[in-house]
Amino acid sequence: MSQKLKVSIIMNCHNGAAYLEESLTSILKQSYKQWELIFFDNKSDDNSKKIFLSFKDKRLKYFYSSKFINLYRARNLAIEKSKGQFIAFLDTDDLWVKDKLEKQIKKMKHDNTNFLYSNYYIKNNNKVIVAFKKKKPEGFITNKLIGLNFIGILTVIFKKEILIKHKIKFNNTYNIIGDFDYFVHLSKRIRFSYLHEPLAIYRVHKKNFSLLNTDLYLKELTMWQKMNKKKFKKEIFQKFILNRKYITIKVHIINRRYKKALLKFMKYPFSLKKIKLFTMFLWPKKHLTL
Repeated sequence: MSQKLKVSIIMNCHNGAAYLEESLTSILKQSYKQWELIFFDNKSDDNSKKIFLSFKDKRLKYFYSSKFINLYRARNLAIEKSKGQFIAFLDTDDLWVKDKLEKQIKKMKHDNTNFLYSNYYIKNNNKVIVAFKKKKPEGFITNKLIGLNFIGILTVIFKKEILIKHKIKFNNTYNIIGDFDYFVHLSKRIRFSYLHEPLAIYRVHKKNFSLLNTDLYLKELTMWQKMNKKKFKKEIFQKFILNRKYITIKVHIINRRYKKALLKFMKYPFSLKKIKLFTMFLWPKKHLTL
């Protein structure tokens, strides 16, 4: 396969030293070699810069922000510095399998598509599981995506030209759900392709920002609901509202607010999700994730 097409890999970093060496190594081991890494150091004060600069490769490009900024503003700035035809993302605590880029570009050419996401592994301590047992949807998937954010940004690759054509950027309003917002609005405009093979590894750990800020996560979902309710048909938007209620109960359980969780649980419609929520009341907190 021709390797003339360059991929710009976006890595945003704020004090990401703990797992950074592993993440960078997983990029350098890619079987597809035509890439550049845009490493955007968001005013880290740990050893992130030292670790990054210890890797000697001309494809690794370092940028530093002297002022800490919102993650999604940082993502936008990093994309502006990219020169590749494709955009992909990897955060400092996650990993790629060695043929991730190669398989994705091959699939995109075969499907003649501009956007591709894949299945992935979830690593929690020493336990590794596959995120999705069943295949996820392809095509125009907004109706399904709005009810459940199943796209991991670490698995995504797309043509940069679609951002220019559709004038879409990450919304700086958000700190946690910016990925979801970004993909929903892109999905209204273009077809998505999917590879069921897991091509990345999402690491769950005690310093995951979303786990440390669960109430902020709920606040942003509520904000998104208010800002977007008129942009979708009522029956479609109900899927988002129901999922927000599900996440609200889950967050109350994670934070041991069992009375609040139980009150909302009683009003939640009977479904497999409700059964799952019931079992969560019995799980040790360390096993609960968003």
